[in-house]
Amino acid sequence: MIKTLLFPALLLFAMSCKKTVTPGNSPQDTYLTTSTGGTWNYHQIDSSGINPVNSDYTLTSTAKDSLINGRNYHIFNSSIGNNQYLNITGNDYYQFDSLPAGFGSTAFERLYLKDNAALGVNWTQNLAVTIPGIPFSVPVTLTFYIMEKGISRTVNGTAYSDVIHVSTSISSSLIPASSLTTNINSYYAKKVGLIENSTIINLNYLGYVQNININTKLVNAILL
Repeated sequence: MIKTLLFPALLLFAMSCKKTVTPGNSPQDTYLTTSTGGTWNYHQIDSSGINPVNSDYTLTSTAKDSLINGRNYHIFNSSIGNNQYLNITGNDYYQFDSLPAGFGSTAFERLYLKDNAALGVNWTQNLAVTIPGIPFSVPVTLTFYIMEKGISRTVNGTAYSDVIHVSTSISSSLIPASSLTTNINSYYAKKVGLIENSTIINLNYLGYVQNININTKLVNAILL
């Protein structure tokens, strides 16, 4: 959930209020738990540079929501300083965040999961980003694919059921496919949310080079 698709969340100063209930499925059916005090402990390996960097962080569910573009985003505090903003609207799951470093810092509402979408279904989001060294706005398309549903997956020794595997690709009408390659996979378990993410992005365009290789796994979660 940090530096991944689950992207690095921006620290947002928005209208905060007491926690409200978002219409949609019951908490037992959702792929996100927002009960106050719940915690998720993650381990992350960033192999983007020459030497891999290992880090651990904790997300804690607060008692507050933030109203953004008409949606109530639940606020999760991070032990490394960046809050996360997540919303469930019916069967659709949104995160208010930005693309990985090097793709601009403009925050947007990312529809990262549709828990009722059938196997093989995909959806897209279009946005414009600012890339350092490129003197014009670059159009980007995010395409999300439901690769697997109802599977079991073991992460750090814990077996999870009812898991949905979402693959995400990033493309641009201005950047040749050979200059921008992505391999992004996220796994979401019922009630728990994100249990694993792998993000590999390689960009080499007009002399600008950006390589991202980050793997994030859930160590354990305490859901209240």
